[in-house]
Amino acid sequence: MQKLPETAVEYERIDGRKKDELRPITITRNFIRNAEGSVLIEMGNTKVICTAMVEEKVPHFLKGQKQGWITAEYEMLPGSTNTRKSRDRNRGKIDGRTMEIQRLIGRSLRSVMDLKKLGERTLWIDCDVIQADGGTRTAAITGAFIALHDALSGLLEKGVIKEMPITNFVAATSVGIHQGEIIMDLCYEEDSSAEVDMNMVMTEDGEIIEIQGTGEERPFKKEELQKLLILGEAGIKELIAFQKEKLSI
Repeated sequence: MQKLPETAVEYERIDGRKKDELRPITITRNFIRNAEGSVLIEMGNTKVICTAMVEEKVPHFLKGQKQGWITAEYEMLPGSTNTRKSRDRNRGKIDGRTMEIQRLIGRSLRSVMDLKKLGERTLWIDCDVIQADGGTRTAAITGAFIALHDALSGLLEKGVIKEMPITNFVAATSVGIHQGEIIMDLCYEEDSSAEVDMNMVMTEDGEIIEIQGTGEERPFKKEELQKLLILGEAGIKELIAFQKEKLSI
């Protein structure tokens, strides 16, 4: 008897999404009363509170230079993961991952700012992860931009600044290779078992701010890299369209 060919098993994502589909996104503006700009961003089960607060001074290295600064802090709260995450202050220092992410957030936002139009003041961006399911840094960047925009809009309306310092929109997403398939916006379970993991930060014009790509389980080819970049750019364009919708721009 002739053996029938085996039926190929179609790849299925853990949460039922298509390979090129973002997780459901929700952004709640003005989430924190005391901050000049604030949002709660939810990407699937990942939830991050992003605030932007204004300080009427700049770091010492910018004093007298007639320009402003943006700096970011990032933290995962103790209940954000399955097992309690100890606060950095209890360890006596900021861990390497936290430092890397908060520097990334700051770089990403400064890259789309004309800091001279801000004047000699600092915008503090705080991103606190209240629930983590992968993509916390990319959600933080995407949400922090809206908080930043709201804070600057407030300064503009009050006449504190004369022009909007933002020069472009910015957002971020993750892409990766999981079970041989190229996918977008990885949840934790996908990310933790991905062969290749990549975070991308881009402007609305398609300019790259940062790419963090790693072959976790194997090297990846240039052809795969190109596909990852194309998919990531498509996701970021979708996120920026969502940002504009929330900001009514």
